[in-house]
Amino acid sequence: MSRFNTTSEGTKTVNLAGGQAYKQTPELELVSILLTSFANDQFYRSSSDTFDTLKQLISMCDKEFVAKAAIYVRTKFGMRSISHVVASELAKHIGGNKWAKDFYESIVYRPDDMMEILSYHTSKNGKISNAIKKGFAKAFDKFDRYQLAKYRGEGKGYKLIDIVNLVHPVPVGKNSDAINALVNGELKSFDTWESELTRAGQNATSEEEKADLKKDVWVKLVKERKLGYFALLRNLRNIIEQAPEVLTESLEMLTNESMIKKSLVLPFRFITAFDEIQKLNNGKIVRETLIALNKAVDISIANVPKFDGETLVVLDVSGSMSGKPAVIGSLFSSVLVKSNNADFMVFSDRAQYRNVNPMDSTITIANSLRFSMGGTNFQDIFRVANKKYNRVVILSDMQGWIGYYSPVAEFNNWKRVTGANPFVYSFDLNSYGNMQFPEQNVFCLAGFSDKVFDIMKLLEQDKNALVNEIRKVSFS
Repeated sequence: MSRFNTTSEGTKTVNLAGGQAYKQTPELELVSILLTSFANDQFYRSSSDTFDTLKQLISMCDKEFVAKAAIYVRTKFGMRSISHVVASELAKHIGGNKWAKDFYESIVYRPDDMMEILSYHTSKNGKISNAIKKGFAKAFDKFDRYQLAKYRGEGKGYKLIDIVNLVHPVPVGKNSDAINALVNGELKSFDTWESELTRAGQNATSEEEKADLKKDVWVKLVKERKLGYFALLRNLRNIIEQAPEVLTESLEMLTNESMIKKSLVLPFRFITAFDEIQKLNNGKIVRETLIALNKAVDISIANVPKFDGETLVVLDVSGSMSGKPAVIGSLFSSVLVKSNNADFMVFSDRAQYRNVNPMDSTITIANSLRFSMGGTNFQDIFRVANKKYNRVVILSDMQGWIGYYSPVAEFNNWKRVTGANPFVYSFDLNSYGNMQFPEQNVFCLAGFSDKVFDIMKLLEQDKNALVNEIRKVSFS
């Protein structure tokens, strides 16, 4: 997940920690929230506060921009849940617009998007608008038999057949047979590795037989190389627990340089795998797997884009950076340092450069970082920075601790002394919606996704790139 904001002129405001910050425009704050996760309570703001803020921003912003932003984050960044919320909340504002039904067609990227939107909508907003019904009916034109079968939603509150009965899609060539089969209860999923595992569980008459059948499926999938790289990464724990005899082959695939390069996997994708493997008790197998994961992460560094010039990476190690932000920040900073030979700094109440052994693995560097209970002194970053940089990448929760520590004066003084005019990428690992600097070429990005580096490249070409990209979005 990620959030991307830009500002050149802002108004001073007090952020959630009581410090000085610079408020974004409603449109930019909306995009900020759209591109970051808000499911869990945050240090400064609860998820319900974020929901309320989102609704306020939807009412304040141009509704066509909101619609395009929702489509953008869904299709470009894979942000599902929050785009579903926006699609539902927009319904009360756009009923009279001719483009409304086109929006509801465009926001549907997968068939289950319709089920999720309606599930939220009926629980929060009640009546389903004609625009939603017409858009969803047209959205069925996108999908073939395989897609409709895969996302039938059996066992869910809203199933695909419920959507068909509600919106009455007109069958087209590529889905007519599938829709008829769905209506008649005859639409079945295609034979995938997931379905093979499902059948193994269903066909067993005992837990022992189920374990044997699942083991056979995993052995077949690994030996026949039927698992893609991401599927392998997601299922490492399952393979260890259910088919350890093919673990060696699995780890060979995991560390296969050509597979990693072809998959374009970035180091961040390995976080969940590390967490799952470390829950296991088998010492030898766990050690072998962690070694392979470390190796795979370092190989995947080659998939991280390289930036021209000098880069400073700065990690907030203050108390509010606990939990998931700390995990993300540690790995993200380590990746940037390793991939771009960047200088590295940590800060809380005070900032200091930190030397990194280039021979250490990415994970070793990330695990060596420690977080304190100190404050968030952004000012000290630019007091300590001792040379000119082309870009400064700050990983924080973006809350200046108190007004005294507002970074603007030191930031401008550092630029004057060094002659620097850098791009500043300030990653907000929680969604608070406030900028720390009122300068040009300063961008607030929250969280991260596989698209983060592409966006950074884009922003160095055009400071309004993200907003411009959103405005270019067209409805189906």
